[in-house]
Amino acid sequence: MHEMSIAIELMRQLESLAAENEVDRIEEITVAGGVMRQVVPEALEIAFAAISEGTCAEGATLHLEITPIAAECRACGCRFKPDIDAFLCPQCHAADAHIVEGDDIILKSITCEQKDGALSHED
Repeated sequence: MHEMSIAIELMRQLESLAAENEVDRIEEITVAGGVMRQVVPEALEIAFAAISEGTCAEGATLHLEITPIAAECRACGCRFKPDIDAFLCPQCHAADAHIVEGDDIILKSITCEQKDGALSHED
C-alpha cells in the first residue's frame, strides 16, 4: 500500500509547516494526486488517519483532488491526454511522449488554527 508512504511524507511536511507557522491544530488539508500515481482515496484517508494520531493533524479532514494525465510528444510537440497505459501521439503516432501533468502529489492547501486562535489557509 503506497498510500502509507504518501501519508508519512505528507505528515512530515505538515509537521514542518506547523512548527514554522506556530500552528496549534490542522483542521483540513487538500492534496492533488495525479492519475499516474494511482492513489486510492479511501486507502490514503485510512493511512493519513493512522499516521496523524497524536499529532496536530489528528482528526483533520483530507481532500484528494485527482489530476488528469497530460502528455507531450517529444517528436512533434503535440500535447494530448493519453490513457494510463497508452501514450501513442494522436498527431504523429510516435510512441515518445513525456508526462507533463498527472504524475505528482502536491500539498495544495491547509486550513489550521494558529496558537493565537486565528484560522489560516495556505496555498
